[in-house]
Amino acid sequence: MAGRTQETATQTDVWVVDRPGPVRTSPLRRIRRSVPEPGPHQVLVRVDACGVCRTDLHLAEGDLPVHRVSCVPGHQVVGRVVRSGEPAEGLGEGDRVGVAWLAGTCGSCAYCRSGRENLCPQSRYTGWDLDGGYAGYTLADARFVHRLPEDWPEDELAPLLCAGIIGYRALARARVPVAGRLGIYGFGASAHITAQLALARGATVHVLTRAEAARRLALELGAASARRAYDAPPEPLDSAILFAPVGDLVPVALSALDRGGTLAVAGIHLSTIPALDYAAHLFQERTLCSVTANTRADARAFLEEAERLRPRVHVERYPMDRADRALADLAGDRVTGAAVLMNGQRPP
Repeated sequence: MAGRTQETATQTDVWVVDRPGPVRTSPLRRIRRSVPEPGPHQVLVRVDACGVCRTDLHLAEGDLPVHRVSCVPGHQVVGRVVRSGEPAEGLGEGDRVGVAWLAGTCGSCAYCRSGRENLCPQSRYTGWDLDGGYAGYTLADARFVHRLPEDWPEDELAPLLCAGIIGYRALARARVPVAGRLGIYGFGASAHITAQLALARGATVHVLTRAEAARRLALELGAASARRAYDAPPEPLDSAILFAPVGDLVPVALSALDRGGTLAVAGIHLSTIPALDYAAHLFQERTLCSVTANTRADARAFLEEAERLRPRVHVERYPMDRADRALADLAGDRVTGAAVLMNGQRPP
């Protein structure tokens, strides 16, 4: 082992998805576990902050199938390397890294070889296939972690590692034209970062979301309009991104598109889509597409762009021992922007 430290604890508190079910049934349980040892290509990361993603909620509530029994959720991890296995891809003790959703791929299938590793049939995901960051320490494949800048607060960095990355890919999938008109449906962690990327690229952004506080935030960040989720935008849209996991909004968003427009659905889970009317929703070359995870190239490109842009990341902080409360607040639309779990700190 390289970079071994004497300060690493031998035990750590972790949150696990014990029995998936509605948040009111307390599907998260806090237990004590041994700190794991890194194997080949792995690093042990001390978790400083971990973003709370709606995917965590889908896993906890059983919207997604169980891949790992009593799995530790969390895939927006900011921390420090404390130990590493060999080889560790040049990472050593003390390096600041981010652990994101994509945790591993086969590297040899047709999708991996063609730069589409997000579609790898053997892809694995942090907090679903592997234990994640609702903990004091987590293991990660060094080939899939990301070096992070030192001069950015960990609570603001954490949401970039999924909310930011998936929004970046969603913008690409939505094919927003230069100076285009973009509609964003739902305005949580990912959407409020994505909106700032789109604005910086010259787009006009219209936000449609049910929460009044989210609409206020959208206008503060520069959106041209902010209306209720089922309202029509003030002008036809060239592109739209659906972040809300609400299938009923698919025909609504398609109806808002101009000719040749594209709707990208950015969530991992979506409730049932109602029947579409071809003439009203798809004719005139409107396109409906999905967004599936991300590639490491997406992550690198987004983090480089974000470091230049420095988007305003609106954060609501929770101590790690209140992860169940954070998830309940997310489920109840009581989070504006992004919720982040903090180790060793309590929110002001």
